[in-house]
Amino acid sequence: MTKRHFSKIGLAYMIGTILVFGLQYLVEFLLKNFIPQVYENGTLNFLVVMLSMYVISMPLMGFIISRIPAEGACESQKMSVGRWLKIFVIAYAGMYLTNVFGNIVTQIISSLKGSPVSNNILEIATTNNMWCNFFIMVICAPIAEEILFRKLLIDRTIKYGQGISILMSAFIFGLFHGNLNQFVYAFTLGAVFAYVYSKTGNIKYTILMHMVVNFLGSIVGVLILKVSGMLEMMNIDPTDIEAITNIMTNHVGGLIIMFIYFVIVIALVITGIVLFCVNIRKIQINKTEDTVPQGKRFATYFVNIGMIAFFIYWIAMIIYQLFR
Repeated sequence: MTKRHFSKIGLAYMIGTILVFGLQYLVEFLLKNFIPQVYENGTLNFLVVMLSMYVISMPLMGFIISRIPAEGACESQKMSVGRWLKIFVIAYAGMYLTNVFGNIVTQIISSLKGSPVSNNILEIATTNNMWCNFFIMVICAPIAEEILFRKLLIDRTIKYGQGISILMSAFIFGLFHGNLNQFVYAFTLGAVFAYVYSKTGNIKYTILMHMVVNFLGSIVGVLILKVSGMLEMMNIDPTDIEAITNIMTNHVGGLIIMFIYFVIVIALVITGIVLFCVNIRKIQINKTEDTVPQGKRFATYFVNIGMIAFFIYWIAMIIYQLFR
């Protein structure tokens, strides 16, 4: 029965995946053939496609998942501002370090295959209108994703223990991003967010964390890239010293701002590492009487039709994205 339960969850997320991307392709097809002026406008195209996902396909995905009975209940606890900030800084440090690791791995793969691995999220964040990015990435994405990958998922797995709920939430959330670099840091963030929700039973805490993370990455980070001239440097020949010198000369103030921002980020990362080390013994993953016995957990939770279908699809997508 437990295996069937997790298979239903996997199938629900697989059907949701089909709905999300099927609708995206349909909307792009309709725009291209019937409203080409919108299709050719990168920002408008992105806005219409993303709104179709967050207004239509993701709510449908949530409805399908909600049809699976919720089992158990998360602890109900209030979180103080201080505790929220502490966990956020730890999450930010983990995201930063795993993002660096993911970038190193993708750079190695780029060198081996002789061509760069595309970073779609960076391209989207740096080319779209800033207000469009704010609305989609800072408002819509955190709300929809926290409901889908934290509340709905954890409410249906918490009966089997916080450990499997956190792992399942982080893994499915990471895979849903569809590329290796994002998978690595999304898995880390997903694990922290899942821990917070499983301990508090209140989705508003993780939505707010998610919003702040996306704001720092897609808004503040992009603005820093632009004012410092680093965005221009990404698009020129790295051996063209004269062009690089001209860009740096024209962006002295921006480079100073970038340096200050970098110092703040490193300070946050170091603080997060220290806080994690100091508080690691306080991290408790509760088990329940319904936890599947050791030796049967992997087969029960992961080796079932629904989960296998979901994992195979997304792992194939990540491999395709790396080597296309």
